[in-house]
Amino acid sequence: MWVAGVDEVGRGPLAGPVVAAAVMLRGDDPMLGRYRDSKKLSAARRSRLYHHLRRHAAARAVALATVEEIDRLNILQATLLAMQRAVARLPVTPHRVLIDGNALPQLTLPAETVVGGDDAVQQIAAASILAKEVRDRLMRRLHHHFPGYDLHRHKGYPTRAHLDALARLGVSPVHRRSFGPVARLIGASADPAR
Repeated sequence: MWVAGVDEVGRGPLAGPVVAAAVMLRGDDPMLGRYRDSKKLSAARRSRLYHHLRRHAAARAVALATVEEIDRLNILQATLLAMQRAVARLPVTPHRVLIDGNALPQLTLPAETVVGGDDAVQQIAAASILAKEVRDRLMRRLHHHFPGYDLHRHKGYPTRAHLDALARLGVSPVHRRSFGPVARLIGASADPAR
């Protein structure tokens, strides 16, 4: 029975998309038992596992929700949309989908949420690694287009350096205008849920 694990990265940043991944693992994967929540892995270890997954996962897919979708829908709905897209892009249809967290995207497949799933379920941990690596690489590319913000360092999260750059340079096209610190800079009202 094929089980797909799904996780996302990038709900909290002020800039960039939210990225979701769906991963199905082979039963003979030599790394089974070694996948962990991407936040608990060193960058080097995460990168090695990412490359392993690209070569050896039974199936994998990555999808995102854009900054515009985040601002239009809200971060939760945009996250669920990215997850839905990732599952839909899998080249093999899973029998069951396990989603990290407590919110379920609209799927036509049997699915359930697993709170703390990125630590408890190998497929979800693998999805966490894939989503984190893809988003980090994307943020490094965005840094070349918007170098003053140091997106390659903080990945869009609201660090002091990022907030200082926003105050100094203003809001770029990759910033989430509905998020409080950005909305205040442009004089818009922020969604109170953020």
